[in-house]
Amino acid sequence: MYHDLFSPHSEQEATLVNLLRYRAQQQTNHVPYTFLVDGETEEVSFTYETLDQKARAIAALLQSMKVFGERVLLLYPPGLEFIAAFFGGLYAGVTVVPVYPPRGKQRMTRLQAIAQDAQATFALTTSSVMTKLGERFKEEPELAALQCIATDNIAEKLADDWFLPEINNDSLALLQYTSSTTGNPKGVMVNHDNLLYNSALIYKSFEHTANSRGVIWLPPYHDMGLIGGVLQPVYGNFSVTLMSPQSFLQKPFRWLKAISDYQATTSGGPNFAYDLCVDKITSEQRQHLDLSSWEVAFNGAEPVRAETIERFSATFADCGFKRSALYPCYGMAETTLIVSGGLKKEPPVIRFVQDQAFKQNLIVTTTSEEEDVRAIVGVGHSSLDQKIVIVNPESLTRCLDGQIGEIWVAGPSVAGGYWKKLEETQQTFNAQMQDTKEGPFLGTGDLGFLLDGELFVTGRLKDMMIIRGQNHYPQDIELTVQNSHPALRANCGAAFSVEIEGIEQLVITQEIERTYLRQLDVDEVVRAIRQAVSEQHQLQVYAIVLLKTASIPKTSSGKIQRHACRVGFLDESLDVVGDWTANFEQTDLLQLQAEVEDLWEQVPNSTVNSDINKSEADQKSLKPTLTEKEIQTWLISHLSIYLKIPPDEIDIQEPFTGYGLDSAVAVSLTGELAQWIGCELEITLFWEYPDIETLAKFLAVKSQLLPSTSEKVVV
Repeated sequence: MYHDLFSPHSEQEATLVNLLRYRAQQQTNHVPYTFLVDGETEEVSFTYETLDQKARAIAALLQSMKVFGERVLLLYPPGLEFIAAFFGGLYAGVTVVPVYPPRGKQRMTRLQAIAQDAQATFALTTSSVMTKLGERFKEEPELAALQCIATDNIAEKLADDWFLPEINNDSLALLQYTSSTTGNPKGVMVNHDNLLYNSALIYKSFEHTANSRGVIWLPPYHDMGLIGGVLQPVYGNFSVTLMSPQSFLQKPFRWLKAISDYQATTSGGPNFAYDLCVDKITSEQRQHLDLSSWEVAFNGAEPVRAETIERFSATFADCGFKRSALYPCYGMAETTLIVSGGLKKEPPVIRFVQDQAFKQNLIVTTTSEEEDVRAIVGVGHSSLDQKIVIVNPESLTRCLDGQIGEIWVAGPSVAGGYWKKLEETQQTFNAQMQDTKEGPFLGTGDLGFLLDGELFVTGRLKDMMIIRGQNHYPQDIELTVQNSHPALRANCGAAFSVEIEGIEQLVITQEIERTYLRQLDVDEVVRAIRQAVSEQHQLQVYAIVLLKTASIPKTSSGKIQRHACRVGFLDESLDVVGDWTANFEQTDLLQLQAEVEDLWEQVPNSTVNSDINKSEADQKSLKPTLTEKEIQTWLISHLSIYLKIPPDEIDIQEPFTGYGLDSAVAVSLTGELAQWIGCELEITLFWEYPDIETLAKFLAVKSQLLPSTSEKVVV
């Protein structure tokens, strides 16, 4: 079933434990992982021997605690310690549960919900994370009971005490939690067979060899970063260079520079990552890139857009990038990872369909020259023993070629269901054809169609939204919204996404309590909603529509009709008492730039200018001592550009979250601010110092302490 994992004469059970043990014995000094600590040049590496020894030491400690078969949380930032702990958990025969530790003062709602759902009693982490979160854990009952173990302090000699646990390819290896933040988290049950089979699928689809080289910035606690970035190199016996998602978001150039420096053959990410590179990497930076080695530029985790393919290919063609390297693919946690992908050396498959017919779920193919057309990107076809069918979601019968229906999947990659959720497992993982009784299938909740064997994804049957490559469940956001202000009615709101200029944006529709209708302060309520969503979900809201009491569309049984709310928003038929929309489209960027430049002219005795239009070469030297006013001006001008609002509308005492600052923007701003100041800044900066006034005061004091020469300083 799998590629040559072990010796042809080996009778070992096919598990990840035996695979890594085999690699450690046969390729002792091979280096599968190199992690770029700063996203650029500071490297740390593992050989197979080192990884195996660390995994055995961690496992031996767990085995001494009699935790075989238990769920163990992995609370790590991206890095080699996470990888050692992941394999250490498997070596001990436990089920690992990757969870990212909360940043700064971020709420621990998701972590609490997962710890409770997984019934975890142990957590592996680092001594640094334990120090940061220890006191906060004591305040939460679900977390206070966790026994935390810092794996960076475990003696390596413990490795000698390890013994091979009684596991096989059916043993549960991983609970991969979907991206729910509150309420009802779902842990996808992934066994060793799922992981190895899907690794084989990726290996075959990407045409990997032992000479392949990867660069991965995707988070290891999500399926794309874990299966594709951490497990695939061990499966395929090749090397990967890793960096944190924050390093990429702070400075997208780091991603492509790593591909260039390490001559990577495989790398990728969600669609937005390619757009970010086009928007943020300068022509001067492109002169330092050689992307000719890049053979598989996979694009998945959110809708793949034809415009992105064309923009990225054109922008980086002079760097040696080949358009045929772009590799649209499709997958999800419930199928371990990949479901479909194309042919490595073939260019992306793009079809043009009539837009009006498409909006009615009909596919009428045409040419790009026609009017009213929409480009749809294919995401490949199934291979090996994986099966994809398109099913009418109402009749539960197979659709004809070119008909839109729900995407159903069957095969060894499909996981075992949701942890301790029998009803939801039955509904999602055991779908069956009504007429032929064929099944079971996984009902993905995605809509799409097949054309000549190529899969095209067209939308969502369910309400889940995919924004910046992350899944967001509307009920989570709706709960956050209704708790953000007393004027909002409980269980009377809807969150959904709309496409604005090719990007999914979040919209909130929410009823107002009757007693607030006459005295409604729309600005206050909007501000509260934006701040709450930003704090708890790290998302920007595109539009907020406040509705008259008892007017939101509901079913006869009282359930919110999110689709009807979306239609009502688009055709402006909702009963609105107040609304707000981000001015993404209306903003005159040239006028905004002029206002920002005027702002800098007003800074008294300033010796530095805004760097918005400066080249990277002009920004490398350490800045002279910065005043609080100069730092405030920098923050105001950059927020103005990012959020597309005039500088005079930014209040230095307003929390950053009050402007709907999402995590991607915050991390990116931190990177630009660090470059301007001339030192490294922690990625939690905008959470630790929550408004412009507070942050500027802190940085002005720190600026006085910086050395006069250009060297790396962490603030």
